[in-house]
Amino acid sequence: IRLGKGEEVTNGRDKNSLLADALEALIGGIYLESGFAQTSIVVNNLIKETLVSAMAKGAGLDGKTALQELVASLGKGTLEYQVSETGPDHDKSFTAIAVVGGNNIAEGSGKSKREAEQSAARASFEILRSEIE
Repeated sequence: IRLGKGEEVTNGRDKNSLLADALEALIGGIYLESGFAQTSIVVNNLIKETLVSAMAKGAGLDGKTALQELVASLGKGTLEYQVSETGPDHDKSFTAIAVVGGNNIAEGSGKSKREAEQSAARASFEILRSEIE
């Protein structure tokens, strides 16, 4: 980045606002020259590490919420859970399958519907996250 003398003296190279403006200009130039598809590849490569790090932390969310946000950010379609139950009323077991965009991603089980869905969500989150790493 070429900076004026004033910005050089005041450590302009370390200012987040200038760096953000430069990155925005670069991305805009790539878009104008190469179109959306190429720009998307470049942006994904730039933010992938940060995105993966945030997702690894689950963004402080429970499994179902983290999976919902990941699915939305990846544009994978809708997220649904197919839940089945087995066993007598006093000792039921639940199995949930996380379905994303019509595709079964992962299965989870538990003693309640919520527990089974959370288990399926956590497993699905790991599978989808590994696809973008």
